[in-house]
Amino acid sequence: MDITPPRVMARAARFGVVDMGSNSIRLVVYEGMARNPHAIFNEKAVLGLGRGLHNTGRLNDVAAEQALTVVARYGALARGMGAEPLELLATAAVRDAANGPAFMEEVGRRLPGATIRVLTGDEEARISAEGLLLGVPGAEGVLGDLGGGSLELVRLVQGRVAETASLPVGTIRLADRAEGDVGRARSIVEAELKSVPWLGAQPLKDLFLVGGTFRALARIHIAQTGYPLHIVHHYAIRREEARDLAGVIMTAPRKSLERMPSAPTKRLADMPFAAVVMRRLLRASNAARVVFSANGLREGWYAGRLDPAVRSENPLLAAARELCGMLGRDPGLPPALIRWTEPLVDEGVTNEDLRRAACWMSDTGSRDHPEYRAEQSFFRILRLHGVGLDHHDRAFLALVTALRYEADPAAAYLMPAKSLLSAATVRRAEVAGAALRLAYTLCGGVPSLLAATQLEKRGRRLVLRLNLGGGVFAGESVLRRLEALALTLGLEPLLET
Repeated sequence: MDITPPRVMARAARFGVVDMGSNSIRLVVYEGMARNPHAIFNEKAVLGLGRGLHNTGRLNDVAAEQALTVVARYGALARGMGAEPLELLATAAVRDAANGPAFMEEVGRRLPGATIRVLTGDEEARISAEGLLLGVPGAEGVLGDLGGGSLELVRLVQGRVAETASLPVGTIRLADRAEGDVGRARSIVEAELKSVPWLGAQPLKDLFLVGGTFRALARIHIAQTGYPLHIVHHYAIRREEARDLAGVIMTAPRKSLERMPSAPTKRLADMPFAAVVMRRLLRASNAARVVFSANGLREGWYAGRLDPAVRSENPLLAAARELCGMLGRDPGLPPALIRWTEPLVDEGVTNEDLRRAACWMSDTGSRDHPEYRAEQSFFRILRLHGVGLDHHDRAFLALVTALRYEADPAAAYLMPAKSLLSAATVRRAEVAGAALRLAYTLCGGVPSLLAATQLEKRGRRLVLRLNLGGGVFAGESVLRRLEALALTLGLEPLLET
């Protein structure tokens, strides 16, 4: 039996954060300090630490005891993974409970060496906003982060935090205040939102929703509508759709909620109250669209640790470069491809960021099985974990890469991407895929060979110029792929040597 240990590659430093909320406690361990966070471990325990707080003024005794056991486990996990430093962030339940300070002293004993912070409402709102901005750098609108104990609101102007507010209408606390009555909860939320003078001062394009119960609402809507991508992050729906969804959840009997696809068993009792908050927020903010985000407090904490130069990078391009670094053959090729495809910009290939990202991702299937290279690459990019990729970006880049690897344009597995894109955008993806396919046929992935070729648009002709002394030649494959690209552009192909 072979017991030789595997060769261990040097790994980046690890560090972790424990998010202690009113409803759940979660440990996330990150590896490295890249622009987009790489979480290598994520575990959650739904305990209801803040259940009953409104009536007793204290943390739930049973949940508090369980929380101490969970915290000790998280400390052991973090130490075992080499995650140092480890920081714990406690939010509404702990900061508002009379026995919060004593509880946190015991937490400190269970997590020796960890940094422990009890956040104010303003701190919680700002850190959550930084998490959102990590994935949506120029976000404009209002962020609503709903926990079990509180709702944090942030007004975002051109990617900056303008104002914050913290309201005591988290799902658990709201249910307690309303004594389980959804109609009463509606009045409570409406009154609390009226205390925020800047909310609804002017119509908004986007209402960004963060938090586990909001994400659960998004998953239910995804399942109900047959949406082709089961990724909550960046899932966007129109105001009317969000209102209808909230209305259904608010009025549905528990048995009906249980039967809904993707309904979360442990959060079922909280769902009607999350729906109340979403619907009241829509009315108060006048937002035209709801955008759900998986980024929040933990990602904001991560963002605060980044070097400012790294933090300022474009998240989409950073994700593309990181994927190239892991799976590409030559990091010098994408910059050459970016230059080589510049003549197609006038043909509406796509916006600059997407064109560049497509070039960076174009060789990431080189290690896959040749028979499945197109399909593997397609799903890898469509489902890539990354904070800076919205659903349109994922669909476009996945389609481009699959076509670069000669996917059949009519293949059934491409339909999820095509259904997310307009006909004009699908055509642009076909142009970009055909161009990259021609480029790789010419150079085989070698930048110096690509430099011996040039693409040029000349009137109604697409001209490919070859330097025959540079290791390239006009074989049958080159001619066929030049014709295919020209046909996609509606131009006549011309080869010059």
